Amino acid sequence: MNKHLKELIALSKVDKELDSFTPLIEQANKKVSEQKRVIASIEEEMKKVQEQIDENRTKIDAFEEKIKTLNQQLKDIENKRKLITTEKELKALTSEEDVAKGNLAYSNEEIDRLNKIISNKEAQLSELKERLSQEEEKLKTIEEEVNGSLESIEKQKATLYKKREEITHNMDKKILSFYEKIRKWAGNTAVVPVKKQACYGCYLKISDKAYSDVIRSEEIVTCPHCGRILYLEERFEQEEA
Repeated sequence: MNKHLKELIALSKVDKELDSFTPLIEQANKKVSEQKRVIASIEEEMKKVQEQIDENRTKIDAFEEKIKTLNQQLKDIENKRKLITTEKELKALTSEEDVAKGNLAYSNEEIDRLNKIISNKEAQLSELKERLSQEEEKLKTIEEEVNGSLESIEKQKATLYKKREEITHNMDKKILSFYEKIRKWAGNTAVVPVKKQACYGCYLKISDKAYSDVIRSEEIVTCPHCGRILYLEERFEQEEA
């Protein structure tokens, strides 16, 4: 088999192995990203619940101020009673007192209602905090697993990069450049085997002459349809054995 073809086959196998790590890395990082999204969602929900609690507390503060004003108003009404001289004045003052008492009762009812809402929201917030703590622990575990996997992948990649460097160091630069051009569009299928007289890159049948050239393996043969570099897998395996 042509020396340069052997080198190209070996190089393509190394590149294919290197490329195979990409989806593994993406999958590992995806696990971390997905868990971070879960945590971010809980944090966003907690923020909304806290805003609702704060909003209701502000309303309570407003009602408490109103109650102070109403209590003062009722005291003033009581003092005015001593100065009443006519039935009309009494009627007007009684009406004012009824309205003030009605507003006072309503304000107290609203404070009770809002306090119940706050209590429920605080319970909800407590549950969310517990969930957040659990999800953060889960993230730590995932990150540890992912970091371990990525570390292992990087070690394997380093070994493969060293092997690639050894192969390319002695390669003819024109042939290497030719391979890299094909690899730009063909990816890790730049060098493919021929099976049943078909290119295993585009899966189209090649001519008898091209097939004969591939069998002989005396020179680099490219697919007449797609331009990928072709080789006979059985021949390569026999020579590598």
